[in-house]
Amino acid sequence: MNVRSILITGASSGIGRALALAYAVRGMRLHLVGRDEMRLRDVAERCRSAGAEVLEGRADVRDRAGIADLIRAWDEEAPLDLAIAGAGITSGVGEGRDVEDPEAVRAVLAVNLYGVLNTLDPLVPAMVARRRGHLAVIGSLGGIRALPSSPAYSAAKAAVHAYAEGLRPRLRRNGVTVSIVAPGFVETPLNRDIRAPRPMQVGPDRAAALIRRGLDRRKPVVAFPLPLYAGMKLLTLLPAVIGDRILDRPGIEVPETREREERL
Repeated sequence: MNVRSILITGASSGIGRALALAYAVRGMRLHLVGRDEMRLRDVAERCRSAGAEVLEGRADVRDRAGIADLIRAWDEEAPLDLAIAGAGITSGVGEGRDVEDPEAVRAVLAVNLYGVLNTLDPLVPAMVARRRGHLAVIGSLGGIRALPSSPAYSAAKAAVHAYAEGLRPRLRRNGVTVSIVAPGFVETPLNRDIRAPRPMQVGPDRAAALIRRGLDRRKPVVAFPLPLYAGMKLLTLLPAVIGDRILDRPGIEVPETREREERL
C-alpha cells in the first residue's frame, strides 16, 4: 500500500519536523500537529514548497478530547494511512539533582506516554474497521534499558514500547501494522542542552531517512544505530549491577523539563 495520507505529532521540532520534511513530496497529504504555532507554520510551508498537501493542527497531545476530535475529523475527511506518534519531551538528573522532581516526572509521562495513547486511541478502531493502516510510535533505546540519567523518560518510552508490542499481534490480524521506532542519540533541540557522551549520534535528516525506510518496509521495530541497539539489548541480559555500572557515568547533566502536567 502506498502511503498517501500521514499524521505526524510533534511535527514542529526535532525528529517530527525532519519526518514531515522527509515525507513532503507531491501526492502526499500531511497532517502535522504541534504546539508552537510559528515553528509549525514554518515546517508546513516548507512541506508545501516541496509539493505536499499540508493540514496544520496546533494542539497539545495531552488534551485527550481535543486531539481525538482533531484526528477523527482528519481521518473522516481522508483516511490516514500512517500515523506517527512523535511528540515528546525529555528531563533528567544531574549534579546535585540525584532524584527527579515529581512534577517533572509527571509532565514527562503526560506527554511521552499519555500523549501517545491519546494519538492512537481514535485511530485504532477506525483502522481496524477498514482493515488497513499503519501506526508508529517514537520510542527510544532508553526504553530498552533504562538510563540512570533519565528515569522518567526511560519509563515512558519503555511503556510505549510495551503497549505497541501488545497491540501489534492482534492488530496485524486486522490488517493494521504497528511499528516501534527506537532511535539512539539524535541531534535535536530536545537534547541540545544534555551534557553526556553521545556515541554514534546522527543528525535529524539522517534519522528521518532511516525511520522512513523502516516504516516503508513495515518493520515491527526500527532501531538505530544497530551496534548501540545490540548493546542495549545485551545490557538487559547482564546482571543488573553490571549494567548499572556501565550506564551510571559521572558528569552527565540532563536538564529538568520546564513542562508541568496539565489537566486538560
